[in-house]
Parts: sequence; structure tokens; C-alpha cells
Amino acid sequence: MPAVFPPWDRVYAFFRRWRDRGLVREFHDRVRGQVREKAGHDALPTAGVIDSQSVKADAVVGAGTRGFDGGKLVNGRKRHVVVDTLGLLLGVMVTAADVGDRAAAHILLEQVAAAHHRLALVWADGGYTGSLIEHGLAAFALVLAIVKRSDNMKGFVVLPKRWIIERLFAHLMRSRRLARDFERRIASAEAMIYWSMAALMTRRLARPHRGPG
Repeated sequence: MPAVFPPWDRVYAFFRRWRDRGLVREFHDRVRGQVREKAGHDALPTAGVIDSQSVKADAVVGAGTRGFDGGKLVNGRKRHVVVDTLGLLLGVMVTAADVGDRAAAHILLEQVAAAHHRLALVWADGGYTGSLIEHGLAAFALVLAIVKRSDNMKGFVVLPKRWIIERLFAHLMRSRRLARDFERRIASAEAMIYWSMAALMTRRLARPHRGPG
């Protein structure tokens, strides 16, 4: 930590208190509303994007909360994330890396729908097909729109809407604390993501608004 900070145990005591009382997420959500309004949007989102990111776990992460993602060949944890159309975080759930996207989405979409009552449309990739589409519409009144990659596409291709959430993942991987999962507790891993995004949005608010484009 920077030398100007108090001893690490005092800093962690504050973080633990904010995490357990939900203050990290509350602060994040308030800043997100300000960023949306500054960009000319309503504070409450109506559409979002869902995806997941598997990251390696540090040795401190116990076997009970880590797993192996056979598709990405990653031993660690998986971040299941929903963002709005500006790429701002609406909800995150951290699991072992072997937890399937659809299984996690059943829980995450319920949490996001409860917190964001105007949310009506969520874009996703082909990994979220199946019964999840019907479940989201029936249980949460959410339309899950699948954006698939064409079989004719070769190499890297920017897909509509899905690039939005990839930008958030790129930001997380640029953070030394989040480049891999160092947290013993899943609650701390989720809080660190909210904290990182809150810091990013705070810097965005401090910049002069240049208008569209």
C-alpha cells in the first residue's frame, strides 16, 4: 500500500466494515447514477449485457471456492457480470471457475432485476441459450437477446453489444489487484470489483464533459 496509508490492518478493518454493510456497492451505485446522468442518460438503466470472465486464483483461495474452467483452461474463479449499455457495472457474482454461465445467470439476473426495476433487455452470447431465456422472461420480465458469432466469421470480430462488457473485463485485468483473484472470501472478491469500478467512474466524473462523441 502507499506509504501515506495507515497500517494495513486498520485499512482492512475499514474495508471489511464497508464490505459487510454493503457500503462499497452502495457508493458504487450512487456514482454510477451520476455518471449516467452526466452522459445524458436516465440514472436507471433499461438494458444491459451479461457475460463471464475466468481468472486464475492465488494460492490463498481455498479449494471450496475455486475450480477449473475447461473451456478457458483456467484454474481459479469466474466473474459473472451484468453491465449497462455504457459498460457500467450493474451486478457481479463471483463463483468457482467450473460453475456454468447459465447456472450462475439464474441467480445473477434475479439479483440485478430486483435492484434495477426498469431493466427489460439483456444481451448475451450463445452460452446463455436454453431454458434461461424462458426463465428470464417468466420470472423477471427480462428479454434475453442472444448475439451469436456467425460460423462464417474468421479471426477477431467486434460483435454488437458484446464488446461493451469486454471493455469492463479489460479494465479489471489492468488492475494489479484484479489481474487474478487474491481474495480468500468471495464477498471480498466482489467488493474489490465494485471498488475498482467506483474509482474508475469517480475519475470520469472529475473530467470535463465534452458532450456526445
